[in-house]
Amino acid sequence: MNRAARIVAPAPAPAPDAGLARRRQYMAGPAALLGGPANVVMQLGLPPVGRGVVESTVESGQYARHPRKRGRTTLTYLAVAMLGTEEDRIAYRAAVDTSHRQVRSRPGSPIRYNAFDPQLQLWVAACIYRGVDESTRFFYGRIDDNLADEFYRESARFGTTLQMPERLWPPDRAAFDEYWHAKLGEISFDDEVRRYLLDQVIGLGPYSRAQRIAFARVNRFFTTGFLPQGFRDALGLGWGPRRQRTFEIVMRTIGTVLKRLPEHWRSYPFDGYIEDMRRRQALGKSLV
Repeated sequence: MNRAARIVAPAPAPAPDAGLARRRQYMAGPAALLGGPANVVMQLGLPPVGRGVVESTVESGQYARHPRKRGRTTLTYLAVAMLGTEEDRIAYRAAVDTSHRQVRSRPGSPIRYNAFDPQLQLWVAACIYRGVDESTRFFYGRIDDNLADEFYRESARFGTTLQMPERLWPPDRAAFDEYWHAKLGEISFDDEVRRYLLDQVIGLGPYSRAQRIAFARVNRFFTTGFLPQGFRDALGLGWGPRRQRTFEIVMRTIGTVLKRLPEHWRSYPFDGYIEDMRRRQALGKSLV
């Protein structure tokens, strides 16, 4: 055959994201809704993160003023980090960066902090990973080690979707456990952060009186149940074996129901938040 007449095979199509199906197994919407407040507590337990939140001057992102918007922004970040495309992650990173530029310690702040600090982003990502992993075990019981290892590696996305370099993510689950237990020694809540968490996050302070009456006790129960004991003690949240058994029964019951639901119901509302983010981007609206 003449060299010039040879047919060149087309380049193969890009491979689909092989990890997406695995990540979907972990990203259960009810876990984020029930366990989200506990994760906020853990994140703010590191003093620079706690001070960064209570001193924030970004009015549009303040939970105490805009609780629903803050919830949407947080859940969208989780959805984009684990289920979004690379283009989604780039767009959301740019949007979050706009807000984070204003989150830095000022003269007179008792602790120095900067929202772009990769070590603080590592801590936040570690809290999110631990929350997702724990809730999955509460829902479904023991997890296959290979699946757990694969999900752990991909959970670096909770940090790399912002500025955290992937090299900061502990290389395996054993290394993560060492990092986690070392950081627990740094956990403390000053009076302002403690009051913010108890009144606003756990007590649902930004919501109406009727909503607080209806949901605050439930929120306190799940938040306390998801927290490690050290965090409960630091905030004075009572807990005991009887409540622990009740919590585990409720979680396992939810897990049994989730296993019988179609995937798009299990992952609700994450897919909806990704679509909302893409619509906002197409219309030129703010993403956060």
